[in-house]
Amino acid sequence: MQEDNAKKKILTLREVAERLRCSKAHASKLLKGQVHGVPALTHMEMGRRKVVREEWLEQWMNEGRRQC
Repeated sequence: MQEDNAKKKILTLREVAERLRCSKAHASKLLKGQVHGVPALTHMEMGRRKVVREEWLEQWMNEGRRQC
C-alpha cells in the first residue's frame, strides 16, 4: 500500500528542477517540449500551476537513458 502512495506523489516545477539539477526555466521548457532532441515531459495543469507525477518523471528519465 505504501508503494502505491509513493508512486502517486505530485511534484511541483521546483521539485522537478531540483531532481534534474536544472533551473525552473529549463524544467518549464522540458514540459513544453522546447528542448531540441528531448521529448516533452508529461505533466498536468492545475490552473496556472504545472505539476508532474513522480512516476511520469521517472519513466521520462528512463526513456532518455535507453536512447543513449
